Amino acid sequence: MRSTIRLRYVLLAAVAALVFGVALYQLIGGGRQAPPKITVAVKAMDEIEFWRVLIDGVHTASREFNVEVSVIGPPKEVDVDRQIELIEAAIPEKPDAIVMAAGDYHRLVPVAEKIHQAGIPLVMIDSAVQGSYAETLIATDNFGAGQKAGKELAALLPGNAQVAIVSFVQGASTQIEREQGVRSILEGRAGTEIVGTYFSEGMEERAYEITMKLLQERPDLDGIVGLNEPSTVGAGRAIRELGLTGQVKLVGFDSSIKEVKLLEEGVIQSIIVQKPFNIGYLGVKTALSVLEGDKVPDKVYTDSVVIHKSNMYTEENQKLLFPFVEE
Repeated sequence: MRSTIRLRYVLLAAVAALVFGVALYQLIGGGRQAPPKITVAVKAMDEIEFWRVLIDGVHTASREFNVEVSVIGPPKEVDVDRQIELIEAAIPEKPDAIVMAAGDYHRLVPVAEKIHQAGIPLVMIDSAVQGSYAETLIATDNFGAGQKAGKELAALLPGNAQVAIVSFVQGASTQIEREQGVRSILEGRAGTEIVGTYFSEGMEERAYEITMKLLQERPDLDGIVGLNEPSTVGAGRAIRELGLTGQVKLVGFDSSIKEVKLLEEGVIQSIIVQKPFNIGYLGVKTALSVLEGDKVPDKVYTDSVVIHKSNMYTEENQKLLFPFVEE
């Protein structure tokens, strides 16, 4: 009987010691901490292949670094007001950091100010805002990518040429910088006239309608630069439908199944392909570095690659043209 009682006391003491030890371990910070919460605000959720691949990079980083991410954004890039509403609603939830691709260089400034005033670290991806509110910007070198597009088209044009730029959402920093890059090359080319920049609002059908009208009104047009995927595809559809394949040269941006088909058919002569997966992945990774107190560079530029029919089948370029996107 006494041995049973003694054993019971020993077991109780052991349990008490274990409970005390666990409590002390958690008290001194040895307990498991909750993962950081990061809100990622994109310009469009599912409209363009670029954003689907970028979001895939976000989720890959979240799993690798044990980060809880919430991805928010409007259905279409043109809906800047909706993006503003979503981000402003996320600020009071006090995420540990916000990663943001700004739908407009100027209109998102008040949002960036609110994030800064709330004491939430801000990392910009793809598209910046005016001012110094972010810890860093992770993006394609859009001016340099625009220059690549300008050089590609310039090499295809006759001595005297008329060209047009089909852009996407007016006011986005990516649009501004790419157009500046294109113009820096083409405006410096003797005998080349840029007849105008036309905005598709990031919609393929709108780009198609713009280009159809443009080609009918300007039968002497020699070339077009499309500054994103829908703008390029819409312009390509119009060129093909009017029987102008190879006659009107087309250089575009980004990659999609439709663009690859137009490239194979010779409607598109070349495309400038970005690396959106890397941008999304690095956005989350860099936000985590900021939270850990690490110093990060002001800007991180990801590469862009020129792809045309003669090099589209290389293994490296096939990976860029056909990225794996999780459903």
